[in-house]
Order: sequence, then C-alpha cells, then structure tokens
Amino acid sequence: MAAGDKMKHKAEGAKGKAKEKTGEVTGDDQLRDEGRADQASSGVKRAGDKVGDAAEDAKDSVKKAFDKDK
Repeated sequence: MAAGDKMKHKAEGAKGKAKEKTGEVTGDDQLRDEGRADQASSGVKRAGDKVGDAAEDAKDSVKKAFDKDK
C-alpha cells in the first residue's frame, strides 16, 4: 500500500477523534456522531491497507519461492 494512503487514513481517524471530542464538549451530538463515523471509516480503510500489505507480502513470498527453483 502507498504510504501516503496509510497516512491519510490515519489522519482521518485522528480528525474523527477530534470531532467526536469537540462534539462531546459542546453538546453537539451530530458532530460527535460524525467523528465516530470518520473513525469507523478510517478503521475500515486501515484494515484494507493491512490486507493489501499481506497480499503483497504473500505475492513476494511466492515469487521468491519460484525464483529459488530456477
């Protein structure tokens, strides 16, 4: 996965956390809920990043195994 995407997804989670806390402090339930949604979205994207990294690692392992046989 691209490092830029990973950073973007992590920043989205941090932004969501800030929104949630601001909403809690100000009593703005909509802002709080938006923050929670942003964090959930970030979590899903970060999980996707991990799956992509695992797939890339698996591909590299298979390629190395076939290269050794040559």
